[in-house]
Amino acid sequence: MNPNFAGAEKQVRDVEAAARTLGLQLIVLRASTDREIETAFTTMARHSVGALLVSIDPFFIARRDQIVALALRHTIPAMYLLREFAVAGGLMSYGIDLADAYRQAGIYTGRILRGEKPADLPVQRSTKFEFVINFKTARAYPEGKESEGDSRGCANMIQAGHWAEASMDGTTLFGRPTHPDCRGG
Repeated sequence: MNPNFAGAEKQVRDVEAAARTLGLQLIVLRASTDREIETAFTTMARHSVGALLVSIDPFFIARRDQIVALALRHTIPAMYLLREFAVAGGLMSYGIDLADAYRQAGIYTGRILRGEKPADLPVQRSTKFEFVINFKTARAYPEGKESEGDSRGCANMIQAGHWAEASMDGTTLFGRPTHPDCRGG
């Protein structure tokens, strides 16, 4: 996490709570410079971490190519909160659909411009989320490092099989769907 980002501490608290619920050990590493990002990956490799969750932060977004490359170099399966990381070569992402969020903001703006008072508009949260798996990257990881979800759906391969999207009810075993309905497609 970037200690200079205003929302960082809340993100850490949320992830710590989730880790406790799941019985997972959590190591929080802080980085606010390119050098500190390098050091964080060296530390993760030394401790043989099983996975990485990169917090959402403008600093990390601007350095997504560096972060993605380091995760691949150290073979650390990484989860990102924006699809742009997976498209850039990261393993997977799960987060809001930014296009849908911008569409919702446009609708709100239109309502305000038509005379509705902002205080009278209901607060809305994102309801559309994306789970993206980069199959090309997944194939680069050693066997045995896998990601499994619920087994009720299928992943759809797009862009010449280099990455896929799935709803959270899909199961993908690094590019090889494991649900019987998804095999052989």
